[in-house]
Amino acid sequence: MPFSSLPPLRIAAVTAAAASLVLVLSACAPAAAPADPTPTHSTANGLPSAHVHGITVSGDSSQVLLATHDGLFDVTKNPATKIGGTNDLMGFTAGKDDGVFYASGHPGPGSDLPNPLGLMRSSDGGKTWELLSRQGQSDFHALTTTKSGIVAFDGTLRTSPDGKTWNTAATGVAPAVLAGHPDSDTVLATTREGIQRSTDGGKTWVPVKSGPVIQFATFAHPTEAAGVEPDGTVHYSADAGTTWTRKGKIDGEVFAIAAVKGADGNPWIWAATADGVVVSTDGGATFRPADAS
Repeated sequence: MPFSSLPPLRIAAVTAAAASLVLVLSACAPAAAPADPTPTHSTANGLPSAHVHGITVSGDSSQVLLATHDGLFDVTKNPATKIGGTNDLMGFTAGKDDGVFYASGHPGPGSDLPNPLGLMRSSDGGKTWELLSRQGQSDFHALTTTKSGIVAFDGTLRTSPDGKTWNTAATGVAPAVLAGHPDSDTVLATTREGIQRSTDGGKTWVPVKSGPVIQFATFAHPTEAAGVEPDGTVHYSADAGTTWTRKGKIDGEVFAIAAVKGADGNPWIWAATADGVVVSTDGGATFRPADAS
């Protein structure tokens, strides 16, 4: 749909989309596959898959994860390491607690899991998953967490307090990406017409009339957001997406972005691009390869 060694950082929410792996389920579920600790082959640009749907930077370890067509990968160090099984992770987002993720998408080759996968949750960093709801019904390409629960888009914008029961948002917003933070009820939706903003966990929306038309968005902090235009131009907001300041530019096609609040107080922004993973430690003014010293 879309329109390295670093100091410890605090957990942050991700943008953009991805989906699922081999699961640990209740009752009649297939057995979960163990995490594969071995490195995987990379593409020419160093990415572990040609199709990256989401990126997140998680916890005090600054672990950088890519959610892809071929599963979940830890790209903190080179070469990348596979986590869990091989499924197409179309929607992917971090939860409030370290190691908790939500995902959606399609089962991998030979899997007995339902298609689409609906919403799943992992409590062990993506090694194993449980099915929560809407199996066989929803492929959430846009997915995020808020203080109130989950916001997701499968052709219809939906909200859930627990990932199991769902409400339909009374809006025509059709986001490419949803960006939220687990300590806030502010959500940003990127659309062709511009940014839409919700302050009630995705129930109601208003357009940000003065904002840029961005393709990707993410929160580094409940009140600090970053966005990237289709041409790679980076914008920063210090008021949770109400107003925006133009910063630098990311070279190459951008697939997904994530941000955290750095130990130095600046927002640190990661981007998965056609040329590999890059990072900015100055609020989006400049970027360098994430594995550069």
